[in-house]
Amino acid sequence: MSEFDLNELYRLLEGRKKDLPEGSYTTYLFQKGLDKILKKVGEECTEVIIAAKDQDRKETIYEIADLTYHVMVLMVEAGISVEDIRTELAGRHVIDHKVKQEKMASDHE
Repeated sequence: MSEFDLNELYRLLEGRKKDLPEGSYTTYLFQKGLDKILKKVGEECTEVIIAAKDQDRKETIYEIADLTYHVMVLMVEAGISVEDIRTELAGRHVIDHKVKQEKMASDHE
């Protein structure tokens, strides 16, 4: 089994949006549009919360996977790439690290 890659999933979703293959759930989401995609993201987010609150690890993993898929459909719909998210997270890490360094320096003054 090959390694799973979010970029591959993103490319698959882009292809589904472009080709709209009949019978595909992803096609259905793209055809229904942004409101339907957002509704599914909200539903999946709620299901993650419920599973995590129940401390059901297996169900939480399952629901996080569903949420990830639907968020990625939203990303394709909105033209937001995996690289856009990676860049945003990397910038936060740099900012967080700098804030921690500044706080430690001011604590020692």
